[in-house]
Amino acid sequence: MRSLSVGRNSATLLHPASLLWALVASATVAWPATAQTSTAEFTAQREKMTRDEVQGAGVKNERVLDSIRKTLRHEFVNFRDRPYAYYDMALPIGQGQTISPPFIVAYMTEQLDPQPNDKVLEIGTGSGYQAAVLSPLVKEVYTIEIVDPLGRQAARVLQKLRYTNVFTKIGDGYQGWPEKAPFDKIIVTCSPEKVPAPLVAQLKEGGRLIVPLGERYQQMFYLFKKENGQLVSEALRPTLFVPMTGKAETLRETKPDAAKPKLINGSFEQTYIENEKEVPSNWHYVRQAQIVADETEAPDGKQFLVFSNSTPGRGSQALQGFAVDGKVCKAIEVMFEVRGKDIRPGATRDQMPLVAITFYDERQDVVGDRAIGPWRGTFKWQREHAEIEVPLRAKTAIIRIGLLGGQGEIAFDSLDINAVEKF
Repeated sequence: MRSLSVGRNSATLLHPASLLWALVASATVAWPATAQTSTAEFTAQREKMTRDEVQGAGVKNERVLDSIRKTLRHEFVNFRDRPYAYYDMALPIGQGQTISPPFIVAYMTEQLDPQPNDKVLEIGTGSGYQAAVLSPLVKEVYTIEIVDPLGRQAARVLQKLRYTNVFTKIGDGYQGWPEKAPFDKIIVTCSPEKVPAPLVAQLKEGGRLIVPLGERYQQMFYLFKKENGQLVSEALRPTLFVPMTGKAETLRETKPDAAKPKLINGSFEQTYIENEKEVPSNWHYVRQAQIVADETEAPDGKQFLVFSNSTPGRGSQALQGFAVDGKVCKAIEVMFEVRGKDIRPGATRDQMPLVAITFYDERQDVVGDRAIGPWRGTFKWQREHAEIEVPLRAKTAIIRIGLLGGQGEIAFDSLDINAVEKF
């Protein structure tokens, strides 16, 4: 693993090993796993992940925590990705899909309030991991996957691991599973723009439905409760899921302009309250960060975002996705204000604060990685600017800001991106 030596006002291609630390939603696993990891090592990793990254991030339901602790996530990822199975991060599972981070799986499960006699419908089987976590918590799980190879692979893994109360089906989740309705709970693990009407009809009176709703790259978890035949909604937190395909995608009204990539709330002026804490809107997977309201100090507006961490390797970041088409947008310029205090490496020399952008193709495979930074020591607000080439195959991207495993304090404000005609 080589260290990054990126100067101010520059961007670089991240080494794959270094990129793992920049990409992980949380980097507290203190040892690298190997493809030959023993059962005991996997168990220890699950325990640590559950304690530090799931319970530590706010999940409180003991039954949910126990299921996360016991579910063999490494069985649901590609063999080459098993070393990272118990990092709290999404991983590719093929066909342009991903397995969600364990915290997100636990969070969604907790919001459903699973009960032993529940019959649950899951839309978007993916790898089968979410269904496996639900299995010991409820009576029956019915799960639908629109991508045939994924659905069949998940069914094989679930059968191999003897999840006998999980029933799989290949089909368009927009239509639900009317033959098995009604359901006490419904969980949607892909993002439609609106709640599909068939799912509303198939939810029991008094039932719960959790779904990431919104535009392609700006989504919000909503918890719905069915009262008097109608859904009563509660907005929870920002998130980022792959879109629901099939009929849901054909009905989508708002589609992003990939020729004009943009960020939302880059000055952190819009916030919401979560667990009695102010959190920036439109950013997700925010860790070890706080909004500071100080009009006299903020470079732009009245607020800025500060990341703080004193534990080497601990996840400290915020993420946002955006559309960008490498065939029509050859490069983007990235601009922001940054300030540092006592910044030093984390558990490795490569764990340092960055603004990192990862580009994905239409299958969600990584096609390029760029970073601005790292920063060290203490410095006042300074303006950063970099022009970054967009890979030809790029269709989407995720920007990550924060300490990314490093220690100290770093603040960001006035973060923006624009398309440029040439690099």
